Amino acid sequence: MIKKEFVRKTTIHAPVSTIFAWHAKDGAINRLTPPWAPLSLVARKGRGIDKGVEVTFKIKIFGIPMKWEARHIDYKENAMFRDYQVKGPFADWEHSHLFHAKSTDLTVMEDQVRFRLPFGIFSLPFYGYAQRQLERIFFYRHQVLKYDMENRVGQIQKQRILISGGSGPIGKALVSFLKTCGHQVIRLVRAPNDRSEDVRFWDPYNNILDVDAIGPVDAVINLNGVDISKGRWNRRQRAKILDSRVISTRILVEKMKRMPHPPSTFISASAIGFYGDGGHSRLTEENGPKDCFISRVCRQWEEASFGASEAGIRTVQLRIGVVLTPAGGALERMYLPFLMGLGTRLSHGGQYMSWIGIEDVLGGILHILENKEISGPVNLTAPEPVTNGEFTRTLARVLGRPAPFVLPKALILTLWGDMGKETLLASTRVIPEKLIESGYHFVHSRLEMALGHVLGRPAAKNTDGKM
Repeated sequence: MIKKEFVRKTTIHAPVSTIFAWHAKDGAINRLTPPWAPLSLVARKGRGIDKGVEVTFKIKIFGIPMKWEARHIDYKENAMFRDYQVKGPFADWEHSHLFHAKSTDLTVMEDQVRFRLPFGIFSLPFYGYAQRQLERIFFYRHQVLKYDMENRVGQIQKQRILISGGSGPIGKALVSFLKTCGHQVIRLVRAPNDRSEDVRFWDPYNNILDVDAIGPVDAVINLNGVDISKGRWNRRQRAKILDSRVISTRILVEKMKRMPHPPSTFISASAIGFYGDGGHSRLTEENGPKDCFISRVCRQWEEASFGASEAGIRTVQLRIGVVLTPAGGALERMYLPFLMGLGTRLSHGGQYMSWIGIEDVLGGILHILENKEISGPVNLTAPEPVTNGEFTRTLARVLGRPAPFVLPKALILTLWGDMGKETLLASTRVIPEKLIESGYHFVHSRLEMALGHVLGRPAAKNTDGKM
């Protein structure tokens, strides 16, 4: 019987009662789950972290899907709670969350994991791998917890926020983040049988949204839009791309205007595709659109939100860059090839990529919610855009793999046509001027910091960032 123990401790400048209560919030589990982890919460019996609560996760081990069921077996307020595996991939698993108060506003968070792998002595070669994975996971968890506790939790004015598009990679992360910051979140979903207490049904294509069922809200965040980067842009796909953005935005605007007490803030997604191919020019919110498909889509997307502003609702159009998270989008598609040593530069690699780490997507949206003077278009990008060549080299370095290949321009155009031309080959060097001028402090201002964090790689430990 071989049983191993993993321990991580982190000092956090916050009261022990605040940190303990945070762990009981709806959304805390998802907030602490690394974006690269093949783990997702699917069910919970009971609330918070009390003794007897049961949680069920979907997990993949070497690509094999299975369920992981855990039960909370011990609880002492402001001191500890403990859970153990009922059913799952380990022979034994017990996780103790310990909270040590060092002073009124200083706490040591300690995680202890005691585990045993299945298959007895045949698992001996895998204990080292398991320890390394736990190190990655809990380093990430403690980074997120420390930063949120010291910079966000307890420093906001609670709002009731309605979110559409909450099932995408940004939306899922944002819902958990806002909840753990202290906001109340209501999600719009298109599954009529979803009975969750924090969801409301809507069907924008059939103009169905019951504002009375929603009740009063302080802000609405609109993240709708089908993925633009899947497949060639034939006529049908172009219509889906446009309609999924414009129709949903128009419906939200019309419904907000009819509310007895309209929200004070409307944040509607757009994208840096608004600017088209800008070459090496630095692009701010003052620059206009180009005459290409994706630019026209973004322009119409933003115009659909103008009615909210005309009705006196503070309206922000988020021009979002390439979001770095392995949970979806560009980085998800690049991760496995780069990890296998098949990293590929796109054409000459001189085209600019305006990226942003997922933590700054969340932090930027929270900053906009709280700063009432911000309105109109806002570039949601990191302050230091890089070329595709720089991005390729940095991702390869973070993963410790070579990136020896080049995808020629002619092949990109052959495979993807206008989609490849306007997304993979276009150069968009975007500067987040409004965010910077409004005093937003980026969590990850450098690419290596952001990649190291979301991929759980050592680069995250060797940077000068705050997380």
